[in-house]
Amino acid sequence: MSDTTMRAIAIDGFGAPEVLKPVVVARPVAGAGEALIRVTASGVNRPDVLQRKGHYPVPPGASELPGLEVAGTIESGDPAALAQAGLAVGDRVCALVAGGGYAEFCVAPVGQCLPVPQGFSDVEAAALPETFFTVWSNVFDRGRLAAGETLLVQGGTSGIGVTAIQLGKAFGATVLATAGSDDKCARCVELGADHAINYRTEDFAERAKAVTGGKGVDVVLDMVAGDYIAREVSCLAEDGRIVVIAIMGGTKAQVDAGLVLRRRLTLTGSTLRPRPVAFKAAIAASLREKVWPLLAARRVVPVIQQVYPAERAFEAHAAMEAGQHVGKLMLSWV
Repeated sequence: MSDTTMRAIAIDGFGAPEVLKPVVVARPVAGAGEALIRVTASGVNRPDVLQRKGHYPVPPGASELPGLEVAGTIESGDPAALAQAGLAVGDRVCALVAGGGYAEFCVAPVGQCLPVPQGFSDVEAAALPETFFTVWSNVFDRGRLAAGETLLVQGGTSGIGVTAIQLGKAFGATVLATAGSDDKCARCVELGADHAINYRTEDFAERAKAVTGGKGVDVVLDMVAGDYIAREVSCLAEDGRIVVIAIMGGTKAQVDAGLVLRRRLTLTGSTLRPRPVAFKAAIAASLREKVWPLLAARRVVPVIQQVYPAERAFEAHAAMEAGQHVGKLMLSWV
């Protein structure tokens, strides 16, 4: 391997996990406002699976390599941008990226880099960016969750779910979470959920109304959409908010507009990957101020199911599609 090449995992035609192939490609070069990170660990996320299948186009200008989060050491970068962010060559960081994370070297906007929390391994740090940026942006910024309110997390044992449960509790909310088995429900409670609902055996909307004494929940974090939307509307409190971040249950929904009017409800949603650097940098700044101290104190922790050698990325994708994991699946480059 020369000083200008690197190992990476590429998508060799859309399809099954086996289309993920180890390759040797040119190293990226950091431009203005960017850092080049020598990657030791990468996170695996559902958008990576969608990209592999051909269902998630790469944003203009982003690497065609999959991977949205990394951790490692700053190799080089824009000196002025690094200095302004309080970072330097040699620092350990984790970063949210728009692509290129399945590689030994990855370019990230400096504003999307965060120091590895005190006491964290690189694998733990690489498990943070995608889910923490997503949850902060959607639950707290868009969903405006406040202390004393109730949060319903759909898919409580997903990478997003375990993060939302912990952050919801850390900031003073009552948390309800759904999961597809009694074992997974038990894990949700272990992570801090006040109530866990097995969506295969219980009606989550009825249970949510019951545990809130008929008031309903204030915020729903929804990764399903489809026919879940109408049921979520039915169990929202007055002035309640639904935030949709994925559409695993389909794009079509029928909503009782009368309930929306009478109870002053909000249905919103967002995707993070195509948003501009300045938007993501603002999230990073909020996380560094408000969440990084919680991580350093281990009041909030990443939940990692398994770490795979990077060349076995296809196994991580197969595991994600099987849906039996709790928390994050990770890749190691060392």
